[in-house]
Amino acid sequence: MFDLRLIRETPEFFDSGWKRRGLPPQTPKIIEMDEKHRALLTEAQELQSKRNEASKQIGAIKSKGGDAAALMQEVAGYKDRIAKLEEEEKKHGAELTDFLSRLPNIPDATVPDGTSEKDNKEIRKHGEPKRLNNAKDHADIGEGLGGMDFETAAKMSGARFVLLRDGVAHLERALAQFMLDTHTREHGYTELSAPLLVRPEALFGTGQLPKFEEDMFKTTSGHYLVSTSEISLTNTVMDSIVDIGDLPLRLTSLTPCFRSEAGAAGKDTRGMIRQHQFYKVEMVSITEAEKSNEEHERMTTCAENILKKLDLAYRTITLCTGDMGFSARKTYDIEVWLPGQNAYREISSCSNCGDFQARRMKARYKKEGDKNTKFVHTLNGSGLAVGRCLIAVLENYQQMDGSVLIPEALKPYMGGITKLEPVGKKTDKAAHA
Repeated sequence: MFDLRLIRETPEFFDSGWKRRGLPPQTPKIIEMDEKHRALLTEAQELQSKRNEASKQIGAIKSKGGDAAALMQEVAGYKDRIAKLEEEEKKHGAELTDFLSRLPNIPDATVPDGTSEKDNKEIRKHGEPKRLNNAKDHADIGEGLGGMDFETAAKMSGARFVLLRDGVAHLERALAQFMLDTHTREHGYTELSAPLLVRPEALFGTGQLPKFEEDMFKTTSGHYLVSTSEISLTNTVMDSIVDIGDLPLRLTSLTPCFRSEAGAAGKDTRGMIRQHQFYKVEMVSITEAEKSNEEHERMTTCAENILKKLDLAYRTITLCTGDMGFSARKTYDIEVWLPGQNAYREISSCSNCGDFQARRMKARYKKEGDKNTKFVHTLNGSGLAVGRCLIAVLENYQQMDGSVLIPEALKPYMGGITKLEPVGKKTDKAAHA
């Protein structure tokens, strides 16, 4: 959300920011709605003041034995008018809030302008992309291992689900455990076991509601399944004043994520790239306003470090204004190399949201000696998407005979398994060192 006072004082700043996101000027309507809302509020307050003064006069008249009937009738009229004004003011206030809540964050000045992913800017690369002869994609590799079953999953759940078995399921679990251990032991994040069902207020706080409700799965109880644990982790500071001594808060969690993929018809229909249900290790930082840019760089480095440890080639890009998420003011995407697609594909998105989410959540902090509180800055990033990391390992470590080698970093988590063997070549359930 946004500071209405700042919108009134610097409308050109906000309109120029929204213009960079492809929106027409918004401040004329906002200011008009705000003025109407404030006028109703002012009128109600003035009438209430008149009513209070008239009530005092009635008391004084009655104490002297006088007739206050006319004045009492006038006060009754004030009461009715005030009730109508308060109802109207509440309605207009809600409309203003709803309008503001559907507007995206203002992009940082360092974000490149653009309309699509074609305008994103690469800032660095790591590793040499593997060029494999006759490289298979992860779906063929997984099915060849007997560990990736889309047909059975479709029978019970429909499209965009997968059933993982045996060594492939073990590899997915190993990846998640490796990521959590790295973030907690080396990167200073605190692990949380976060709720998967949240109320609408939590989704409003992080920006999924009201604009993106169609992307969520809603239960009959009114709860929503989380599309990312960013929602649960970030909302740990909802409606609170955080002790500045506790900042930065660095939180991580492994959860399943649920997405309807309402706008993804026809996109990535094969394999595991875009699923309704997937696991993700999430990172969230809550920090002081002055330190959020520094924290953004640090978080992105933490996500990159996972790929470095797995010896996977990747590139890091800055998203342009037209490709950036709703709540973000700046985003780095990390794209891992997939030999089966002969392309880089997104595996992590690290965003600095500034105070955008904090204003919606009413999450603040107070510096020692300051009279007023300030809104915290919130950041989130995938650390990483487990399913997509599984895809990357299968495709980059595939062998000509259909087997898949286990990366060195994952061997401690695989119980001695060093290679996944294809169906028909398994002597045991796995190859051991």
